[in-house]
Amino acid sequence: MAERSTAAVDVADNSGDTPLTAKADQATTDGVTESIDTADTAEQSTNGTGGERKAAEPSIATPELHSGHKLARRYRLEECVTRLDGFSSWRAVDEKLRRAVGVHLLPADHARARSVLAAARSSALLGDPRFVQVLDAVEENDLVYVVHEWLPDATELTALLALGPLEAHDAYQMVTQVSQAMAAAHREGLAHLRLTPSAVLRTSTGQYRIRGLAVAAALRGITSDTPQRTDTEAIGALLYAVLTQRWPYESDAYGLHGLPKGVGLIAPDQVRAGVHRGLSELAMRALVNDGATASRQEPPCTTPDELVKAIGEMPRIKPPEPAFTAPPEYQRTTYQQGTYGRPTTGPGPSTPQAVVPPPPPLQGRTGKALKWAVSALLIAALGLGSWQLADALLQRDKGGSNETGNTRTTDSGDDGDKPKAPLPLTIQGAQEYAPDGSPQNAADVRNTYDGSASSFWRTKSFYDGPDLVPSVKAGVGIVYDLGSSKNISTASILLRYGGDHTTITLYATDSLTPSTGVKGMKKIATSQTSGKKIDLKASSPVASRYVLLWMTAMPEAAGDGYSDPGHKQGITDVKFTG
Repeated sequence: MAERSTAAVDVADNSGDTPLTAKADQATTDGVTESIDTADTAEQSTNGTGGERKAAEPSIATPELHSGHKLARRYRLEECVTRLDGFSSWRAVDEKLRRAVGVHLLPADHARARSVLAAARSSALLGDPRFVQVLDAVEENDLVYVVHEWLPDATELTALLALGPLEAHDAYQMVTQVSQAMAAAHREGLAHLRLTPSAVLRTSTGQYRIRGLAVAAALRGITSDTPQRTDTEAIGALLYAVLTQRWPYESDAYGLHGLPKGVGLIAPDQVRAGVHRGLSELAMRALVNDGATASRQEPPCTTPDELVKAIGEMPRIKPPEPAFTAPPEYQRTTYQQGTYGRPTTGPGPSTPQAVVPPPPPLQGRTGKALKWAVSALLIAALGLGSWQLADALLQRDKGGSNETGNTRTTDSGDDGDKPKAPLPLTIQGAQEYAPDGSPQNAADVRNTYDGSASSFWRTKSFYDGPDLVPSVKAGVGIVYDLGSSKNISTASILLRYGGDHTTITLYATDSLTPSTGVKGMKKIATSQTSGKKIDLKASSPVASRYVLLWMTAMPEAAGDGYSDPGHKQGITDVKFTG
């Protein structure tokens, strides 16, 4: 089965540029105070393996554009955040889809214009949700511009480092996610070559996203003879920085102090007390210099795949336990405090409370008669209560029925025995799951839970079907974040296409980027349909914060502007209940 799709990025220039294949492992940059989306004033010197190169070119005037300028009658420029070396970067608004985007602009006759277009197209075709997605790459009106996602809820790693080092679990998550993402990119022939703290973003859900894949280096004319080693050393520098809040070179960079001059590379656990020993050694294995490493005995890591393997061999670092909050102090009652019948204290003079004496005992014949009457009533009440209790127990043994003569009635039970109504579960976030590194439509995942019937996420088309061939594509899926662990009982999913047939399975997993494959996850429910709606119900509720929707069969449908005719499916709406 072959996967096929028209380009996932709108391209107005079909000049036939070949995709940019990064040529080198990035040498770690030092002293650069900006990113693509953060104002920079100069390209400064680099430190590291020396594999990074920037071509010497004459200075080119940046196109004179202004806020309010509109590209393609769609992208309205809002704020210039970078103007450097003939290109500029802007925060803009996509008026068609009403969302913020980022835009890189440079003249069409710029020496790097063709390589920027090629890099943008290659990055867009990767479609990995761990990278900030390229949405458009266009040449028109003597301009070349690249449009990419803008993540308003994300925080640059530079901003996080300004607050201090990260905890061991956060550092572990950062290096794990970034290493896995870069390993996937290099398997597709793409390198970053400018992987700095300002290129790494952490979202509000704790996931790390990388911006500028291939494009950042192309904009600046950066190449490398050893791209895998370059990016691996850059990841090592990021890990070193988050562990120590120091940059692992002599020069200050990204708001961090460098190492003391003439001392050389010092292991993170020697720079700062309390650094996790395993992460310290991992950083040193990635920060290899000409084959030498300060790690105790372990060999250096020179590719992202080697780094991912080294992380996998480490014991997993768990998040810290939540701090225990003591319950409020137990308050004794007035009687337990021994103040019954005593003066109360408070603002103002204390006033003793008089103790009411008990009533005098009844006297005479009247008193005796009343005593006997009360006693008789008590005995009668006790007898009646005992009889009712015995009758109730007998009825329970008979299955809850009451018999009087030839009439038999059955208790219906109280409201407490009725099943509880299902509770809707709110989806806090989602991310496409593509263990083979080939996502379908990562930018539109939010359309599956935005509450709108007109928006949707869709797959590419496949020649064979309806069941996907595992050797080609095991399945396509989306991981949903419910915000905290919830009991998942049912799911209702609206589909774009009907036909023979769609198969969906729900799994409980550990994060938006699962650490195990589908076989290692707990199955919640599975179902199959030929219609446009599929309902799934668990045999018993399963507790999980993250839920994978995994589709392994899809019907045949006609071609559209996104993909050719073939077996494909779209998801319009997803709802979970617990």
